[in-house]
Amino acid sequence: MNISFPEPYKHTHPPVRNVNEVLAEERTTGQIASDFVARLIGSWKFLITQSVFVVLWLIFNVIVLIYHWDPYPFILMNLLLSLQAAYSTPIIMMSQNRQTYRDRIDAHIDYEINKKTEEESRVILEHLDSQNKALEEIFNELNDLKKQISSLPNSNSL
Repeated sequence: MNISFPEPYKHTHPPVRNVNEVLAEERTTGQIASDFVARLIGSWKFLITQSVFVVLWLIFNVIVLIYHWDPYPFILMNLLLSLQAAYSTPIIMMSQNRQTYRDRIDAHIDYEINKKTEEESRVILEHLDSQNKALEEIFNELNDLKKQISSLPNSNSL
């Protein structure tokens, strides 16, 4: 009987990386701030707060019988909202660029994992194939022994 098995699998690949840990090592203060601003501006809380602010601005400058610091056509409010848009848009874009970078790193890590999985699956299939061959060889040898035993004269007839 000549049974052989493949060499044991050696895990030579680098360990799996967590994309959050990779990005946390590289984050600067500006990136942290841009992510915070993007999260804040992209929330319902901000939208509701800004809507309430605009409505109050309009009420105090149209209806209330006090000094109207920004009468119709509300040039000061337009200036403030334009400044907010002018500064928040690039900040949001910086955050989106970071998300794109994160997605690329995430895709690369997924690729590494898929490559490792494919390699390990191939090795497992090779081992299973060699085990099947070994079992077939053992099965054939057992059948041969069974035939030899059945061809022997019956020892009970003595």
